[in-house]
Amino acid sequence: MTSVLFVCVKNGGKSQMAAGLMRKAVGDSVEIHSGGTAPGSTVNPLSAQSLLEVGVDLTGERPKPIDPELLARMDYVVTLGTEAKVDAVEGPTFENWDTDEPSERGIDGIERMRLVRDDIATRVDDLARRILR
Repeated sequence: MTSVLFVCVKNGGKSQMAAGLMRKAVGDSVEIHSGGTAPGSTVNPLSAQSLLEVGVDLTGERPKPIDPELLARMDYVVTLGTEAKVDAVEGPTFENWDTDEPSERGIDGIERMRLVRDDIATRVDDLARRILR
């Protein structure tokens, strides 16, 4: 089974969104994890709300650090944004998704999260297609 680890800094927003959207896209056919380089204490409520709007429930998810053993056995490691840095290890294919940041255009709140969600969803769908070939 192919495995993917999504990473952002706090593991409270973008990486949680990517993992949830990937689970929706591929079900149990891919092993999916998320983690943070400096995990926060909670999942961003607006991230969770924006996902609920498309049928993805993050209830029970908590930010967590990257487990080095998990990292080493992944097939894909995807960092979201430009701030999260993961030292490359042998084995996984590493990708960086420089995701949309609507706040740079003055868009905040739930509207920002919807735009971030939709950008990540497009990228997740592309990755899912590549994995499930």
